[in-house]
Amino acid sequence: MNELIQHIIDNPIPSLIIVGNLVIIESLLSVDNAAVLATMVMDLPEKQRDRALKYGILGAYLFRGLAMLFASFLIKIWWLKPLGGLYLLYLVYGWWRDKKAKEASNGEEEEESIDKSEKWLYKVTVGAIGPFWATVALVELMDMAFSIDNIFAAVAFTDNIILVCLGVFIGILAMRFVAQAFVKLMTKFAFLEAAAFIVIGILGIKLTLSIYEHFFPESGLTHFLESSQADIMTSILTVGIFIVPIITSALLNVPKRNTSTELEKK
Repeated sequence: MNELIQHIIDNPIPSLIIVGNLVIIESLLSVDNAAVLATMVMDLPEKQRDRALKYGILGAYLFRGLAMLFASFLIKIWWLKPLGGLYLLYLVYGWWRDKKAKEASNGEEEEESIDKSEKWLYKVTVGAIGPFWATVALVELMDMAFSIDNIFAAVAFTDNIILVCLGVFIGILAMRFVAQAFVKLMTKFAFLEAAAFIVIGILGIKLTLSIYEHFFPESGLTHFLESSQADIMTSILTVGIFIVPIITSALLNVPKRNTSTELEKK
C-alpha cells in the first residue's frame, strides 16, 4: 500500500490524468445507466417513480462500493482481466449492433424501453411484494450489473487500487451531481456516445491483452503494457478521443453538433 501511495506522490500529473479519465468514464456510463433506469420506472405512479429512483441511487452507491472491493481481487486474479476485457468488447458490439439496426430502419428512432414483465426477477417478486418493490428490486439488479461495467473500465486504466477507488468514488459523486450536465453535453454533441464506446473498446482490448502478459511475462510488449507509460498513454488517448472532437465541433462544426432547432425538437 505504501508503494502505491509513493507512486502517486512521485507521479502526481499522470495520476491526476488517470483519475480524470476514470471520472469521465464513470460519469458517461452513469448517464447511460440513468437513462435505462428511468425507463424502468415509467409505468409507476409519478410519486413512486422518484422514490424508486432514489432507492436506485442508494443501490448504485452500495454496489459501486462493493465493486471497489472487488477491484482489489480483480487486479490480483489474472484471468478476470481478459474476461472483463471481452465483456467490455461485447458491450461495444451490442451498441454497434443496435446502432446498425436503427440505421436499417431508415433512421426512425424508437423510444428506449424495457419490458419489465419479461425480466425473471420481476416475474418472481411482483406477486409477493407488488409492482413498486418488484421494480426497485429490478433497479438494484441493474445497478449491480452497471457496477461491474464501471469497475472493469476503471481497472483497465491502472493497477493502482488507490487510483481506481479514488476515480470510482468521485465518479459516484459525479453520477449524483454531474450527470445532468453530461446529459446536456451529450445532447449537444451527440457523437460523444460513439466516443464513449470507442474508449470502452480500447479499454476492453487493453484488458484482453493481459492474456499475452500472463503467458509471455518477459517479452518487451508485456513490460510496456505493464508500465506506467502505457497507463499514461492510454489516459491521454482516451481524453483526446473526447476533447479533440468537442473542440473541432465547437470551432469548425466537424463532427456536426446539434443545432438549437434540433435540440428543441428533442
